[in-house]
Parts: sequence; structure tokens; C-alpha cells
Amino acid sequence: MRIWRQLARRLGALACVTMALVFALDLTGCNRASEPTLRIGTNVWVGSEPLYLARELGYLEPKAVQLVEYPSASEVLRAFRNEAIDGMVISLDELFGLAVDGMQPRVVLVVDVSNGADVVVGSANMKTMKDLEGKRVAVESGALGAFVLSRALALNGMAANDVKVVHMESNEQPGAFEKGQVDGAVTFDPYRLQFLQAGARTLFDSTLIPGEIVDLMAVRASVLQKQPAAVQSVLAGWFKSIDYLEREPADAARRMGIRQQTSGEQYLAALKGLHIPSRAENLRMLGGDNPELVSTGRRLMNLMLEAKLLPAALKIEEVLAPAPLESMPP
Repeated sequence: MRIWRQLARRLGALACVTMALVFALDLTGCNRASEPTLRIGTNVWVGSEPLYLARELGYLEPKAVQLVEYPSASEVLRAFRNEAIDGMVISLDELFGLAVDGMQPRVVLVVDVSNGADVVVGSANMKTMKDLEGKRVAVESGALGAFVLSRALALNGMAANDVKVVHMESNEQPGAFEKGQVDGAVTFDPYRLQFLQAGARTLFDSTLIPGEIVDLMAVRASVLQKQPAAVQSVLAGWFKSIDYLEREPADAARRMGIRQQTSGEQYLAALKGLHIPSRAENLRMLGGDNPELVSTGRRLMNLMLEAKLLPAALKIEEVLAPAPLESMPP
């Protein structure tokens, strides 16, 4: 009987240990499930596409990062303001507006620098920006469209009231142009290609304002403390995707072109209007004693203040967050 009692005690103790382990595992699972997924918002834009390539190739951990696509940049901004997303791909001028309004965006990556990708187009019979005088120009309601138009007008000796601005989301503009509802537009790929196919002519492009249009990945300041692993995950996925694009350009372009509703060749042609900074370039632009993006940003900020596109100045250094990139393994 003593042997049976000892055996029962041992079995009981083993059962308790087993239950404790199961309970601990359940708690761990619950904690993992309760960790929020990092939601990154993008609009339809060739420069954001490597993120979706990273997802397709398995370079993004789906439990850590969720990509949310919106039809326009203005809707991305609205989603960030409403806290529907935690981060986004956004242009520098748009980020300034969020920062001044106290939304606390923090730049963790320079996605691309426009070198011809952002354009102003007009009807087939137009040759210069001056041909748009008195005409209807479609402009997205976000800051970027207004900025590109203001720079194009200024560089051609024109003022804002020389054209009739029609606020319209970027995805709606090509159809409005074909119907004769607008005479021109501020646009970018894949919509630029749709305009050209409809007979539009390019009157201005961002090669004339080098370094002024910069696209970034930014997250809310609180994300840096709450989800540092997720931020590093999306950065690692980005650079793996860019490496794949460099190694296998035809296959990468084919995959990304499908989502952009263009051919692989058309996608690669659109990419020629962008410069995608390497990790080393990103570190120079965001970090160190004198981040390159600070001097670029100051010029842009002053232009925006002069054009009344920004209500107040800000300290650009405060919106840069190079730490996640600096702490990544090389």
C-alpha cells in the first residue's frame, strides 16, 4: 500500500507540473496574441511596391506587419490621423504637416527620392506650363500635389491664381481628364502612364526640383517603444525586397507590375524616375551628427512656409528616428 501511495503522490505532483506548464504556455500564447500588429498604410505608388513584393516573397512576418493599401495619399494621412494605422509611406512635405499638427510621426526609412516620377501634365496641344493659364488642373487634396504645382508655377513665373485648381483624388484624375472635366493634373505613376495613354503631355517633372520630393516610411512615436521588433521586421523586409529587385529585376518587376496594373517593362521604366537609397545612404540621411535629410528638409520647409503650405516651422531633427536602422545587423 505504501508503494501505491508514493506512486500516487508522484503522479499527482507530475500532473500539477504538467498543468503549470500548460497554463504558462497558454499565458505566453495569450501575450503573443495580444501584441499589436504593426499596420503600415500606403497609397497606389510604384515606390511603395517593394513592401508588397516583400510580403509576397515571405520577407515580412504576417503576425508582425500588416500592409494596408488606400487609393490615395490623402486617405493614408486621414487613416494615420484617425489612428487606423501605425505607420505609413508618406512624402516629406506631408510629414511636415502631420508633425506641426502634433501627430508625432517619426521617420525610420527613406523609401525613395523623386527624380522625374512626379509630373504636371496637360492636354495634347499644350507645350509649357504657361499653356495651363486659366485652365482646370486636378490636384489631390494632400500637401504633395499642392507643393508640386506651386513649384511648377513658381519656376515658370506663374502664380497660384493663374490656374483653376480642381481637388480630386489621384485615382479619379485620368478618367476626369478623358471626359474633358479637367485640362491637366499633378500626377505620378501608375496614373501618369494612364494620362499619357490618353494623349496628355508632360509639362513639368521633378527633375527640375532635385531632392525636394522625398518619400519616407514613418511610424507613430509610441510605436518605437511598443513595437521595436516589428519596426525592425519591416525594415529588414524592405531591404531584402530591394536586394531581390537588384538581383532579379525582371521577375520582381513582373510581380510588382501586376499589382500596379502595368507590365514589368512599364514598371521598370517608372522606377527610372526614382532613386531608392541603400541602407548606407539611409544611415547618412537619417543619422549621424549631421543628417543629410535635415538640410534637404529645411529648404523644403522654407519653400512651404513661403507658399503658405505649412502653418509653422518645426525642428526636423526631432522627426528623424534612425535608431531602428542603426541597430539592425549589417
